[in-house]
Amino acid sequence: MKALILAAGFGTRLLPFTQHTPKPLFSIGGRRLLDIAIRRLIEAGCRAVMINTHHLHEKIEDFISHQRYEIPVFLKFEPGILGTGGAIGNALDFWESDPFMVINGDIVTDIDLKAVYAHHIRNGNDATLVLCNHPAFNQVEVDSRNRIRRFHSEPVPDRKAWTFTGIQALSSVVLDYIPKNQFSSSIEAYRKMIADGRKIQAYIAEGAYWNDIGTPERYRQAACDQMAMDAFDRIFHRPRPAIQAVVLQGDGSDRKWIRMTSGNHSLIAADHGIRNDPDKTAEVDAFMDIGNHLCRKKLPVAQIYSADRFAGLVFLEDLGDQHLEQFVKSALPDAVKKAYRNVIDLLIDFSSSGIQGFDPDWTFDTPRYDKRLILERECRYFLDAFVRGYLKIDASFENLLPDFSFIADNALAFSIPGLMHRDFQSRNIMVRNGRFYLIDYQAARIGPIQYDLASLLIDPYVGLAQDVQEELLDYAVGKLSEKTGMNARKIVHGYRFCAITRNLQILGAFAFLSKSKGKLHFEAYISPALAALKQRVATFDDAEIKSLRSLIKSLDTGRISAHTTGETP
Repeated sequence: MKALILAAGFGTRLLPFTQHTPKPLFSIGGRRLLDIAIRRLIEAGCRAVMINTHHLHEKIEDFISHQRYEIPVFLKFEPGILGTGGAIGNALDFWESDPFMVINGDIVTDIDLKAVYAHHIRNGNDATLVLCNHPAFNQVEVDSRNRIRRFHSEPVPDRKAWTFTGIQALSSVVLDYIPKNQFSSSIEAYRKMIADGRKIQAYIAEGAYWNDIGTPERYRQAACDQMAMDAFDRIFHRPRPAIQAVVLQGDGSDRKWIRMTSGNHSLIAADHGIRNDPDKTAEVDAFMDIGNHLCRKKLPVAQIYSADRFAGLVFLEDLGDQHLEQFVKSALPDAVKKAYRNVIDLLIDFSSSGIQGFDPDWTFDTPRYDKRLILERECRYFLDAFVRGYLKIDASFENLLPDFSFIADNALAFSIPGLMHRDFQSRNIMVRNGRFYLIDYQAARIGPIQYDLASLLIDPYVGLAQDVQEELLDYAVGKLSEKTGMNARKIVHGYRFCAITRNLQILGAFAFLSKSKGKLHFEAYISPALAALKQRVATFDDAEIKSLRSLIKSLDTGRISAHTTGETP
């Protein structure tokens, strides 16, 4: 048996992703579709494969050149695209007397190719087309003997037709119905063959999985289906499981979180979206690389079961539904303090252990928390998103730059560097069986532990009382001073300024998420976050932040309340 893989299409409906990556090089579970198809053909007994190419042909050629297959794999470039029929006819020099397999290069399926070929030989068909039930594409009509009678131009309702999967076994007589050296459709050739009484037989693949990746939605679904089935099989030993999927409520991120359940087992899929630029580090890369690093360090994060960088999908251990915020709201005060002390211990371990062997190249944003980041991502963010964008108050960043610069310098002056989580707050700390686990670590970078400590203690989701914050700060400073030998006063100095930069970032984020992203539930936290910032800067008498202190003092929490309720202030 020889086979042709059709891989020349433009992938127009998959734009913009096919601007950089041809459809056959999209991946499922880290494996390219083209590679999956070739290896399945080899398993089915194929002796040689030809691939027709056109769109981004050089990328397919480069991919094949780096593979080592046990059978010959040939490439045939089409200067002008020939269509499905023309591609088959253009492979004439590759044909032999034996029947020939043809497979679309953009399908995901578990259909048994060896059984299809054997069926074709056994029945002496002129052409055998593999069909399945996929209502969106059911256009092929068959009779009671599974002979193909008609190809409809539109899907046929009420199960009167089947879907052509793009998998077919052909005898050489098909070539007589394909025009030479010109664009043509294989379906038109089959219509002519049916009119001439040729035997065009259907192989009905009932119960098999099939999907094409013609649109971003179908590609994402196919990738998710296959990776979930593989994970349940490998991790929980449930082959071909029935899976129920529930989309979980997200938070500030644009990612989708999906809980997948089969029987008593479950896992979580983090959907970062399809990769648009393959040459640029993406958030999914940081999530995978940093997550695997933390697992190697035996830090308490969800185990990554499988992932695909192009699809943007990561399948993880399910850590349950309870996070620290929920725990705090149902626990007694002493239990809350005990939990926070345990989390502080975890933070110190995360920072000191996580930095060992950490590669800054894993970061997708910036490799470290530095002055530039503070000024742009926290100070300017606060001014642009919250003061100007949300409150509609005119304020000049340039006029406030000396104040912001003073804050940034002091936040870094006595920092204890380590691996910085960047969003170490209660909703990113899961509680399962009395243990704490960290999530949303993809923004981790080199930075001061004081920033993460501030994120934890001033977290507006929980709203720890000021005296509790100070008590927990004393605990953390004692632990850090013992571990690093740094003077406690210097540790606290860094913490106080990091608490300001974090507070500025919080207000910028809440304003942006509620106003620009339409996530209005974040507005409830804006007023307490501003009140905390006012209280925080009021404790500083540094002349260097006089202008910022004056601006913050002038901001009206009543105006925010009116914003959230829709009332006129």
